[in-house]
Amino acid sequence: MKLVVIEAPAKRDTLKKYLGSDYEVFATKGHIRDLPAKSFAIDLNNNFEPHYENNPDKKALISDLKKKSEDADEILIATDPDREGEAISWHVAHVLGLDPNKKCRIEFNEISKKAVLKALTEPRTIDLNLVNAQQARRVLDRIVGYKLSPIISRKIAPKLSAGRVQSVALKLVVEREIEIENFKPEEYWTVTAFHEKSNVNFKSTLTNYKNKKIKLSNREEVDKMLGDIKGKDFVVDEIKRTKTKSHALPPFTTSTMQQDALNKLGMSLKKTTSSAQELYEGVEVKGEGKIALITYIRTDSTRVSVDAQNACLDFITQKYGKDYVPEKPNIYATKKSAQDAHEAIRPISMQITPDMVKDSLTKDNYRLYKLIYERFLASQMSEAHYSNVNVSIAVDDYKFKAVGKTLEFAGYTAVYKEYVDEEKQEISKLPPLEEKEILKVLEIKEEQKFTKPPARFTEASLVKAMEEKGIGRPATYAATITILTARNYCTKEGRYLVPTQLGRNITEYLEKFFHSVINVKFTAHLENRLDDIAESKDDWHDVVDSFWKGFKDLLESADASSVTMKAPPVETDIVCEQCGHKMLIREGRFGKFLGCSNFPKCHNVKPYEDGEKKPVGVCPECGKNVFTFKTKRGKNFYACEDRQGCNFMSWDIPTGDKCPECGKFMIKRGKKVKCSACKYEVQSTDD
Repeated sequence: MKLVVIEAPAKRDTLKKYLGSDYEVFATKGHIRDLPAKSFAIDLNNNFEPHYENNPDKKALISDLKKKSEDADEILIATDPDREGEAISWHVAHVLGLDPNKKCRIEFNEISKKAVLKALTEPRTIDLNLVNAQQARRVLDRIVGYKLSPIISRKIAPKLSAGRVQSVALKLVVEREIEIENFKPEEYWTVTAFHEKSNVNFKSTLTNYKNKKIKLSNREEVDKMLGDIKGKDFVVDEIKRTKTKSHALPPFTTSTMQQDALNKLGMSLKKTTSSAQELYEGVEVKGEGKIALITYIRTDSTRVSVDAQNACLDFITQKYGKDYVPEKPNIYATKKSAQDAHEAIRPISMQITPDMVKDSLTKDNYRLYKLIYERFLASQMSEAHYSNVNVSIAVDDYKFKAVGKTLEFAGYTAVYKEYVDEEKQEISKLPPLEEKEILKVLEIKEEQKFTKPPARFTEASLVKAMEEKGIGRPATYAATITILTARNYCTKEGRYLVPTQLGRNITEYLEKFFHSVINVKFTAHLENRLDDIAESKDDWHDVVDSFWKGFKDLLESADASSVTMKAPPVETDIVCEQCGHKMLIREGRFGKFLGCSNFPKCHNVKPYEDGEKKPVGVCPECGKNVFTFKTKRGKNFYACEDRQGCNFMSWDIPTGDKCPECGKFMIKRGKKVKCSACKYEVQSTDD
């Protein structure tokens, strides 16, 4: 028996179809060994040595994996084909005690029979350069998270987190919001003439005055212009006819897929990531069982394999004809910053059309598969051809312009028409016109407009900005942006991301004390250095050391500073029953609470919810109110409001009554009222 170790259980059935009975497939469900969750685990004084441990919640799984590996004739590790997957392979090999020089690593860009069987014939050693690049990222992120988060939690508000890339993404959102707030709109006017000839209605737009571009900024300028042309003829001055071509867009990368899924399908970043993962790992298809439909989904490359390209060109020839096949196969340039480790996102087989699997897929999975399939198909097709007519119309010293555009050959738009940018590909027709011809004018319409501020970021446009600026990588976009809303640093207004006051405070504080490392340029530079590690051009310890030397000085400066952005305590009308002073609303590690304004002379504290005390029960020991509290792990418990003088606490809400059988206090549990000590219980009288 041969053992193949993968990450996701969802891949197991798909792979077993191709591997056969001689192979057993075992899923690790992600990392089985990592930095511990509750300690720093980086030795800053020993070359940044990370202290990994087996994940406590994977104890049984690791035991099972070891047992299966002992019985295996061969062990092959087939984790995801990226740096994260390479690191997981390295940890699996360590846990199993495999020879580091052994060729135990296999990878495939798609879960197809051909790709999987080919991978079995090409095992390799684990790529330590990729592992070290991921290890450097993990160590850097741990340093920033563990060293910076406590500082902003003390200086701004409790329980905050700061991330190396996350904080820069937040900075982009905040800076865009400030730009919008500071924007001053400028007035401008457009003037449009509406014409008719041979039963064809068309329009022309004012563009020039005395051969220079004209900009009308107010009503007075518009009125003067209209007065100048009143009663004047609109004369065709010049006609230019051109032929143009439109080239298809490249196949999807991770970021362009995420952008199009939101913009064209309205799918959130989280939903797109989830659907794409399912399409990659395998879905149940009627009559086929579980099969994978698309290639690996975390990529920044537009490259396509020769086999896939040829298969697509054959499909185009059969379905659309030879005219739709380009003279030379379409090759798309990949950005210099791209890792280019994988192909673009594409369907595994052109023969599995979206219509064929529509009834087997969820609505979102179908729509995303259709988008990916048609984008790839269109990317390999010939150009669309257009006939263009540009007409210059003279009215005294003013020039109007009419534009006509006719599609002569559909090319790739035969497939991708519904997704084409309508503004860029607008089709309009003009009637036959001749130079010196006087045009009939039905109406002249002027319209007041104002320049608009830049739009707020959507998840899609933030992904695009991060990619363009070199912040993060395909595997990190979704997680980075999702955490901004999860931690209430941003909220969503419709599709748009809006920074909260908390998010703005964090950005302002980081700009004041950490601007040299929490910025776009430095973060992009660090991403490039991680790439250098992956390409064996740099040592990961040197990259981390270079960062730490500057970062630790910033930490010390910020920690020593008296600058704080904490919200001041808010005075309430609630009187402290211990000393008579007013209670204040304060912010603590576990949220808001009421604290005496006479602190430190008085240490009285009370729970606070929505500005007023909300007792949930009666203390069976002293008769005072019982409130809800939370443990450090967020679990609710119930305790007396007099935390200084009474030690009562319970995991269930006390009713204030005594048990008629044993005399202990009664509690509420679901729809029952029960004794906290014996088995006595009655039905609750609450609705």
